[in-house]
Amino acid sequence: MIAPEELFGQLKLANISFFTGVPDSLLKSFCAYVTENAKKGEHVVAANEGGAIALAAGHYLATGEYALVYMQNSGLGNAVNPLLSLADTDVYSIPMLLMIGWRGEPGHRDEPQHVKQGRITLKLLDAMEIPHYVLDGNMANWQDVVNTACYEMKARQGPVAIVVRKGTFERHQLKAQSKQKNPLTREDAIGIVVDGLVDGDLVVSTTGMASRELFELRDKKGQSHDSDFLTVGSMGHSSQIALGVALAKSDKQVFCIDGDGSVLMHTGGLAIIGQLAPKNFKHILINNEAHDSVGGQPTASPNVDYVNLALSMGYKLASRAVTCEEARNAIRNTREATGPCLLEIRVRRGARKDLGRPTLTPIEIKDNFTKELAK
Repeated sequence: MIAPEELFGQLKLANISFFTGVPDSLLKSFCAYVTENAKKGEHVVAANEGGAIALAAGHYLATGEYALVYMQNSGLGNAVNPLLSLADTDVYSIPMLLMIGWRGEPGHRDEPQHVKQGRITLKLLDAMEIPHYVLDGNMANWQDVVNTACYEMKARQGPVAIVVRKGTFERHQLKAQSKQKNPLTREDAIGIVVDGLVDGDLVVSTTGMASRELFELRDKKGQSHDSDFLTVGSMGHSSQIALGVALAKSDKQVFCIDGDGSVLMHTGGLAIIGQLAPKNFKHILINNEAHDSVGGQPTASPNVDYVNLALSMGYKLASRAVTCEEARNAIRNTREATGPCLLEIRVRRGARKDLGRPTLTPIEIKDNFTKELAK
């Protein structure tokens, strides 16, 4: 396997002077090393992958130096537009190195939302005419792969990708970045939300550990999963899924269990919710100031006042809870209030090591949910 510090040093030798992107579980050791060792101003955890491409472009325009943009292969969807209409050699011809975690690589078992993405990752890069190289921890010549990719990036004056296989990096654990000592875990907070629901309430949960915890909590309580739509992929879009449900089912309360990284990825969705103002829309933001599901890298949440942000976007009620008692009172008030409402619950980072995964397939989750809505 490749030591993250060795790759970081190799990239520096290739005049990569700026690092940005959205964290990925396959890249978490490298991202952790960059987070802890890049100098101030050299590293930005972006809100979304498209924004990271634009940051890299701005860095090159200002300095003439190169940037590395890291992402999961699912993030290519957010990056396609600026890659083709900004960085492409037929437009502004801006060189940058992409580092893409290859979730769902053919022949490797992965979650259902990654299977197709993994199958078409290289084809998608081919369609965008972006040269790409595969990086594997078992390669004896991995430095040659990195150097070749960097050389081609400079020669063609455009994006070049390094696609990273699972198990490529040696482990590097991110040290605690937050001084938060919030009493609740995310799972505690979701349990409080579930306890505050009544029969007929609908839930749309965001991708990652939040949906996994919701699924296990329902099992633990002996409750049905039929009222829950678990968004296993599509990071940043759960609030708009919930909005679509709320607009169509105005007689039911619709709760969106969201994360701060997810909200930041597509914050404009809050304005659409506020503009349409569905009275039955209840937005539960679980804020741990981190991309917890992919390594715990920090988000920009410490700089965001979500309560006032939601109110400025047109939400009718917004509140914040930290303790168990505050959360229980707030969920009751949120449920009874006229929406759209936002409840931010601040929690500490981390999850149970024995946290399982949903035993239902995405198709089963969808079918059960749509049958519940048809009642």
